[in-house]
Amino acid sequence: MAGNSTRAIYYALGANFAIAVAKGVAAFFTGSSAMLAETVHSLADCGNQGLLLLGLKQAKAPPSPEYPLGYGKAIYFWSFLVAVMLFTVGGMFSLYEGIHKLQAEHVEPGSSLWWAVAVLSFGIIVEGISMRTCIQEVNKSRGERSMWRWFRESRQAELVVIFGEDLAALLGLTFALVAVVVTMITGDPTWDAIGTIGIGALLIVVAVFVAIEVKAMLIGQSVDPERQAQIKQFLDGRPEIAEVFNLITLQLGNEAMVSVKARMRETRDMEAAVAEINVVEKAMKQAFPEVRWSFFEPDVVR
Repeated sequence: MAGNSTRAIYYALGANFAIAVAKGVAAFFTGSSAMLAETVHSLADCGNQGLLLLGLKQAKAPPSPEYPLGYGKAIYFWSFLVAVMLFTVGGMFSLYEGIHKLQAEHVEPGSSLWWAVAVLSFGIIVEGISMRTCIQEVNKSRGERSMWRWFRESRQAELVVIFGEDLAALLGLTFALVAVVVTMITGDPTWDAIGTIGIGALLIVVAVFVAIEVKAMLIGQSVDPERQAQIKQFLDGRPEIAEVFNLITLQLGNEAMVSVKARMRETRDMEAAVAEINVVEKAMKQAFPEVRWSFFEPDVVR
């Protein structure tokens, strides 16, 4: 069962907007670079989720003569763009802020850092709710697979991106909270800079992993390996088919294309063989609703 990525995106958008406002206020009063980096990160995430919603809308456009297989892969483009933005706007900016803070003259941290502690604690709670919603949707897709295996095999680019963003945001907030608390305890703002650099490194690592996965979908991947095995098993079990020679699938956003080369049991009467092929294709699309296009080639040899 596929996860509802739209639900996860809206939860993440609401959480990040609330957190961005709260962190922006705290960054203003505290002067914390870790807080400023987290504010920029949350604002970038809001824009990212807007791009994902735009991609989902474009992916629903009907096929045209110029795009006969539809626009489903549009979501892959926008998801890849989000990964790039996560790397540049979030990760690189945080690294810049942290390094700049290390090179600057040290100033005594103010008592207003308590604002940062309160806002970051609030952010962790809100982001935790968003992450929980995302994981609920992921669990609908991954079945018995581990989270890492799902991440590598999933074909829902937008859900992969939201999972990566939520994970980075939650860990980033934790980094920022630890940095602020240690700064308050030691009186040394160097820890604030170290926390900022840690946030930047975290965002870059997550962005690179997300970009690698989405790039593979953008180039053209088969359907989820588990789903492909189910389609193969379905075809092998059809009484109309004597042997499946070849099965090629292509994931196109939330839809899929299937190409089958097989030897039919009925080989003497071409009209009867075509009728059997139509029965198989209809049954396959009923069993696998994501299959929108199917191409069936009957043959007697591989």
